[in-house]
Amino acid sequence: MKEIPVYLFLGFLDGGKTKFIHETLCDKRFQNGDRTLVILCEEGEEELDTSQYAGGKNVTIVTVEEKEQLTRKFLEDSLKQSRAERVMIEYNGMWLLDDLGNALPKNWQIYQIMMMADADTFEMYNSNMRQLVYDKISVTEMVAFNRCKNGFDKMPLHTIVRAINRRAAIIYEYEDGTIENDDIVDPLPFDVDAPVIEVKDEDFGLLYLDAMDKPDDYDGKTVRFKALVARNNKLPLNSFVGGRFAMQCCAADIRYVGFLCKWDKATTLANKGWYTVTAKMKSENDGMFGGEKGPMLYVEDVKSAKKPEEETVYFS
Repeated sequence: MKEIPVYLFLGFLDGGKTKFIHETLCDKRFQNGDRTLVILCEEGEEELDTSQYAGGKNVTIVTVEEKEQLTRKFLEDSLKQSRAERVMIEYNGMWLLDDLGNALPKNWQIYQIMMMADADTFEMYNSNMRQLVYDKISVTEMVAFNRCKNGFDKMPLHTIVRAINRRAAIIYEYEDGTIENDDIVDPLPFDVDAPVIEVKDEDFGLLYLDAMDKPDDYDGKTVRFKALVARNNKLPLNSFVGGRFAMQCCAADIRYVGFLCKWDKATTLANKGWYTVTAKMKSENDGMFGGEKGPMLYVEDVKSAKKPEEETVYFS
């Protein structure tokens, strides 16, 4: 089946999701002629009017009033009727993302996740609905705080986001329409300058993302982490993958990620076995990185290990 890209907009009531969708649909760079299905799971103050968009005839809007309505059949029928080539979902902030993950058709692939929040009310939501806030922030690629006042203290909002997700971009939109990027620098949860970079079980996702993004920063560094080993005949000789299952969006979006590790005793390791791996990272230009540099691990030591309490890690 043809892959359908999904753009997911998260946040709570009156957080600015509908406005952001409206601005996206008005953007000529987004209006490339593709038929778009917009699924609204929350009724806010803002309303979408397809007549305002260039190529508005290619935009179909459907609403989901109750969570029970959000089923795979409903989504598939809506796509079929709209003949859409891409989907935008304004998700209800009071619903957990697993409900959406369980309903998404298999060929619907999440391309981008964004969260909008009112700077005045966000701390209140975090205090009273922590689980719902965590559910959204833990997977988003960007948090946009709107209705910011000049001179307001960004640190409380920044701290909440970074305690949950260290990778998401944070932007602040002020009442006069100006945009400011968050420039507060946070240290990684492990010491990249230590003789051996000791990575806690829950921080593997951060190591993976940071090393993939900036392999040169890890060139020549020794790392130690717990990994679920993967071995098969498709891997290069004397090598294995040391990784973890990671969740990006929801339970339906769990995938295995890991580092290619070179070791002359790789065949002694059990496939799907848990091991503590100590290895030196090298930034190399290898075919598996699409012609770009990436981290290659040269193993120094491998020891059997107990599986962690939480087998799934998060990119946060």
